[in-house]
Amino acid sequence: MDLNSQKTVYTVGELTGEIKLVLENTYSEISVIGEISNFKAHRSGHWYFTLKDADAVLNCTMWRGVNNYVFFTPQEGMKVIANGRITVYPPRGSYQLDVRSMKPAGEGELQAAFERLKKKLAAEGLFEEQFKKPLPRFPKKIGIVTAADGAAFQDMINTAKRRYPLVELVIAPARVQGEGAAEEIARGIKELNKHKDIDVIIIGRGGGSLEDLWAFNEEVVARAVFESRIPVISGVGHEIDFSISDFVADVRAATPTAAMELATPDRREIFAFIQDFFYNAEADILQKINNYRYDIKNILGGYGFRRPGDLLQNKVQFLDNLLYKIDAGIEKKLTFEKNRLAILNGILEANNSDKILKKGYTIVKQENKIITRSKNFESEKEFQIKFFDGEVGIKK
Repeated sequence: MDLNSQKTVYTVGELTGEIKLVLENTYSEISVIGEISNFKAHRSGHWYFTLKDADAVLNCTMWRGVNNYVFFTPQEGMKVIANGRITVYPPRGSYQLDVRSMKPAGEGELQAAFERLKKKLAAEGLFEEQFKKPLPRFPKKIGIVTAADGAAFQDMINTAKRRYPLVELVIAPARVQGEGAAEEIARGIKELNKHKDIDVIIIGRGGGSLEDLWAFNEEVVARAVFESRIPVISGVGHEIDFSISDFVADVRAATPTAAMELATPDRREIFAFIQDFFYNAEADILQKINNYRYDIKNILGGYGFRRPGDLLQNKVQFLDNLLYKIDAGIEKKLTFEKNRLAILNGILEANNSDKILKKGYTIVKQENKIITRSKNFESEKEFQIKFFDGEVGIKK
């Protein structure tokens, strides 16, 4: 539309609509580099932020679902390349970048983000030694948060079998790189903490670039590790790789395999300890025997054993007194129990049913139950009458 030829006066809405049409058609696919500022993750799941450089500021939006594919959490000051299209928001008459994908502008930006988060968490005390929990010496169950199909997991299984086959491994499978990996790792740590019988948790993965390992540099993972009531070992990457989770964890291991080695005792060392224990125990016992032999020898040479007759007579007399008291007590107890037994026997004899039946009385039974009251007798049912010399059944 030719703005000058058809109209000279436009409403605000008309003009904004024309500008929206031009911008959105012209910049339907564009890449912009700049520093993130005023980043806000709305509770709806959408992201709102600005990209800026020395000359200008650009408002940006990234909708929920689309931002799930961003492997890192945007941070203030991080330089990124955002891809998307220019849109116009008519109510405010402003244009913005509708971001469809985003990545750091080089590995240096990831390193800078790493240092910023490290500095922030260190200031909060998450790396302090006073919060580090000791590892159990003989764990029964070890929780593992890693990729179930990864080589790192197989290495940890093989290491556990070789060193300490008694231990049970419980895996909370999680992606260890890419979009959503950090959230899955944090979720796995929290799930394992719901188990009361897990003694230690290992989080980790094999080596890779800074971008590959980035999930372990996310704040959500760091806080999950810090809040874990179960000791956590972080084994991420190779010897030279360090992650935020390494600093927060109770123990840092150079590799996942090294993490399992720290978590488990070596059975060869256990066997060696047992052998040393038996050897030293035998020597200790022999030494104690020799010491007691010396003590006994000194005792036998003492005054008491030089006059054993007097000591023996005193002990014999003491023993005689004890025996007399025991005999008297037993005799008294036996007399009491005999009398009580005679009384009980008289009671039993007085209540002997055979003697009562012999006098001419009978017992009426129905369904193997003795009928003691007329109200309990059921006239329509069969019953039995027991005499002293036998039993008669009456059928209805």
